[in-house]
Amino acid sequence: MNVTVAEIMTSPVMTVMKHQTAGHVAEMMRDHAVSAIPVVGPQREPLGVITATDLLASRSDATPVAAFMAKPPLVVHPADGPHVAARIMRNHHIHHVLVVDHHEVVGIVSAFDLLELVEEHRFVAKAAPTPSRRPAARR
Repeated sequence: MNVTVAEIMTSPVMTVMKHQTAGHVAEMMRDHAVSAIPVVGPQREPLGVITATDLLASRSDATPVAAFMAKPPLVVHPADGPHVAARIMRNHHIHHVLVVDHHEVVGIVSAFDLLELVEEHRFVAKAAPTPSRRPAARR
């Protein structure tokens, strides 16, 4: 089955703007049981992302998120396969990627979304490449 990011992403996604504060974001995460929130501009363009880990550092609740958001955010397109999101997460050691369509944040995919996909058997991993049958070059 060919699954797309659009089918597994969380949408609509809560967002914040760069002037909003660490205290505000922490409250949103706590109230809505989420661990990442995209930071967007006036047209919902992606500027960064704030994760629960970012909030662990000691800083004032009044600190604007622009001071500590992860930027630039790593993104995927809704039509991409889940393997694209998984590869980005693995290569960059992150747990969330933003889903962007026409320069606008439309969703978010987490590592938990990918695990759920595997658990439900909706994604079949490709077989690993077979080793070359050529003899190894002599050195």
